[in-house]
Amino acid sequence: MRTAFLVPLAAFAALAAVLGVYLYQVGPGGKSISALPSALIDQPAPDFALPALDGAGVPGLAASDLGGHVALVNVFASWCVPCKVEHPLLTALAKDGVAIYGINYKDKAEDARAWLARLGNPYRRIGVDATGRTAIDWGVYGVPETFVIDAKGRIRYRHVGPIMPFDVDEKIRPLVRELAR
Repeated sequence: MRTAFLVPLAAFAALAAVLGVYLYQVGPGGKSISALPSALIDQPAPDFALPALDGAGVPGLAASDLGGHVALVNVFASWCVPCKVEHPLLTALAKDGVAIYGINYKDKAEDARAWLARLGNPYRRIGVDATGRTAIDWGVYGVPETFVIDAKGRIRYRHVGPIMPFDVDEKIRPLVRELAR
C-alpha cells in the first residue's frame, strides 16, 4: 500500500523538476525560452495610457512616460505566484536607480494595493490594465513579463516569466548599463 502511494508521488516530483528546469533555464537547442522572440524588439513601445492604481501613491502609466531614459516595464499581478518570486529583484534594481514601471494586469485594486504594501513598491508609475488590452498590444503571453526600454522609447529586450538573479546579472543590468551610455 505504501509503495502504491510513493510511486506516483516520485513520478510527479521528477516530472515537475524536469519541467521546472526546462521552463526557467533552457529550451530547445540550449536557448533560454524566457527570451521569446518579439516583433516589437527595436520598435517603439505601443501607444497606451493607463489609469493609476488608486491608493498606490504613484501616477498611472502611458507610452509618453517611457522616453528620455532607460527603463523596465514589468507586467505583474497580485495573484501571480512567479511575480512574488521576482519582486525582491525588481526592488533591488529600483534601489540601484533603475526606473521601473508597472502594468498591473487584470487584478483587483484592493489586492494589488495590499500586495504592494506587503512586498514594497519598486514602481515609479503603475498603470492598471483591467481588460488586458494593453498587455495584448505589448504581446504579453502571461505574467510576469518584463521589457527593457531605451531612452528613445523603443523595446530592446523582452523577458518572459519571472526574473531570476542570473537574468539580472547576465542580461538586464548589462543591457541597462549599455543603453544608458
